[in-house]
Amino acid sequence: MRTLVDIPDEDIQKLDAIAAQEKRSRASAIRDAVKLYLVKNAEDKSWIERAYGLWADRDDIGDAVEYQRAMREDRRPYDDI
Repeated sequence: MRTLVDIPDEDIQKLDAIAAQEKRSRASAIRDAVKLYLVKNAEDKSWIERAYGLWADRDDIGDAVEYQRAMREDRRPYDDI
């Protein structure tokens, strides 16, 4: 379906720059923006439940708390500051 929409010139310039960078048409970028808007504002949030626990059985991902502690090992305690 074709539709007529008023978009400010400044937004069109930004949109064209993004579309050119991605080597696609303005219309394609607008279609994707509409899809994203519809998904974001959809009442059906079942995708959240489908994704819950998706990484639960992964053994190649370590414990997040252990990772944070390892990253902070080289920092000085705040008492020294």
